Order: sequence, then structure tokens, then C-alpha cells
Amino acid sequence: YPLRRQRQMCIRDRVSTQSTGYIMALRLGDKVPDFEADSTTGKIKFYEWAGDSWVVFFSHPADYTPVCTTELGAVGKLSEEWKKLNVKPIALSVDPVDSHHGWIKDIEETQHAKINYPIVADPSKKISDLYGMIAPNASDTLAGKLTVRSVFVIDPQKVLRLTLTYPASTGRNFDEIIRVIKSLQLTTHSKVATPANWKEGDDVVILPFVSNEEAKTLFPEGFKEVKPYLRLTKQPKSSH
Repeated sequence: YPLRRQRQMCIRDRVSTQSTGYIMALRLGDKVPDFEADSTTGKIKFYEWAGDSWVVFFSHPADYTPVCTTELGAVGKLSEEWKKLNVKPIALSVDPVDSHHGWIKDIEETQHAKINYPIVADPSKKISDLYGMIAPNASDTLAGKLTVRSVFVIDPQKVLRLTLTYPASTGRNFDEIIRVIKSLQLTTHSKVATPANWKEGDDVVILPFVSNEEAKTLFPEGFKEVKPYLRLTKQPKSSH
């Protein structure tokens, strides 16, 4: 097999490697591993469930924890935004499904949000290990008994496009995650990149390999050449 194929097989088939202390990390551009698991919405076959949508897959150290409660509520409140972007959120915790269902009641009561996306149960930590969500040396994960706050943005081809890892003590910024998804969806189909602190509607950067002649065709509204390698133009329409 080519090296890339060998690596994908290794990622797909690996299990907990606590005996060796070695875990192969998922990297941007990798096809993420499929899995089957119980969740709050029933049995999930990940690839089948994801379909042609983008996915935000995010882990939680444990049920009935304060920061996680606010995070799950925040994701629930963004339901309409996820739909507009063709994104399916899915959470994971190492506790069982029964615990998740009880916790959801608390989340909906305290955060005033509907949890209408699945929370995967991973008591064996098989999926957590598969995706590298366990950090044994992190000070706030009880020596690897809990997951850190991992985020994986996965495109419709099941390719990993973004990873973020927060310590268990720090809640995630979902506005930033949405900002990055909008950038990924835009730049996947246009020959542009988004500059620092870009927000939807701001000017974007034309990729360096695009000649000025091609840029005139691609961006008929024109562009501003700050330097030969730094050319700004209006944001093209996004497609997702």
C-alpha cells in the first residue's frame, strides 16, 4: 500500500495504546475513522449519520460538569446557524447514555436550549483513543481518565479540516468555530484565503499562485494589490 493508505488503515484500526504510550494523532487532511456507538439519539454509524454534511465533533470530560453544561447549551442555541451552514454537531462523553439523558434535562433547564443533536457514549474510551482525545499528562484530566476538550471539523468527504484542543478548565468559543467553518467553506471553492480576524463579508486574500490576469477573470469587481503577494478582493459567494 502507499504510505498514506497504510497510515489511514492504522488510524482506522487502532485501539487504546496505553501499554506502549504511543498514539498516532489525526492530522489535517486525514480521512477520519468511522465508528459505531450508542448515543442519545440511538445507535450511530458515524459515516452514515454524517452523510453529505460538515460535522463538528467535540468531546467532554464528563457528564454533570459545569463548563460542559454551558458548552452543550451554547451548541443547542446555534441550531439554526448549523442548519444554514450544512453542519451537524455531535458531542462525546465517556459516561453512558442513561447518564447523558439525565444530564440533558439539566442542560435544557439551566441553559434554556434544546439539545437536538446526539451525545455519544464512550465508557470504554475506544472512540476517545481512536481520535486522540485522551491527554494522560494534562493536569485536569485525572491522569487520562477524562477527555480534554477536543474539536474536530470534518468535511462531507470525511476529511479532517480543523482541530482545536482546549484544557478541561476552559470552555470553547463556538463563535470562533463557526467563523472558521465559514472560512473553510468559502476557501474550498474559491481561490482565496481569509486574513487575520476575518469575519463574513470582509475582504479576502487572493492566493499567491493566481496570476493577475486570472484574478481579473475570477474577481471581476477588481482587487487591490498591496504587494505582489498580497492582493485583497471582495468576498466571493460561499458554497457548502
